[in-house]
Amino acid sequence: MARRLHTGGKTRAWLGRRFGGDERLGDRIWRRCLHLGGVVVLIVYVVPRDFFVVLPTEGVLLLALAAVLVLEFLRRRAGVELPTIRPHEEHRVASYAYFAVGLSLAVLIFPKPVAVAAVLGAVLVDPLMGELRAAGLARPSVTLAGVGAYVAVVVPTLLLLGAWPLEFALAAGIALGLVGALVEGPASVLPIDDDLAMPLLPGLVAAAPYWIATGAIHLPAF
Repeated sequence: MARRLHTGGKTRAWLGRRFGGDERLGDRIWRRCLHLGGVVVLIVYVVPRDFFVVLPTEGVLLLALAAVLVLEFLRRRAGVELPTIRPHEEHRVASYAYFAVGLSLAVLIFPKPVAVAAVLGAVLVDPLMGELRAAGLARPSVTLAGVGAYVAVVVPTLLLLGAWPLEFALAAGIALGLVGALVEGPASVLPIDDDLAMPLLPGLVAAAPYWIATGAIHLPAF
């Protein structure tokens, strides 16, 4: 018998009712909350590297990523049932695993200002665009809103953490927004899960000029 790591939808049904809907609404809210929880990867910039004594914070992040991947392996191979798994994910790697990989790589590889901007963009803008699409907005309107949201998130981040000139931060915000909006959701221009693409491809757009200018790619110092 498969081990079930959920309550059979009772929690999501309760959550949906609290917001005037049903289990489907509760499921959507729960998935959005989990998505927003991805911001926890930024703890590597908040906690001192030697905080965990045995391992640097980057090592702890990799252990957490390994735990997520083990859980996904158990779901696929041992029949462990998880909540919020959508029908199209039942027979492939689920989006939460892709998201964990994308977020982890972003903070391990990109320069700090770019990594924070990419993570915040993926964590905040992706669910925003999903909700706008669920509300019935046309794709062009959803895309425009996504680009605007990226600019609102990315520009202050690059100004505060990277001391980028305003014109470069603004250009990067627009570029990240365009790339992020193009790879988000079911209408993505890429044949890969958008939860993997959204933390990495927009970040790559901003990191590439930095790497070219400095000749150095950031790698974690274990």
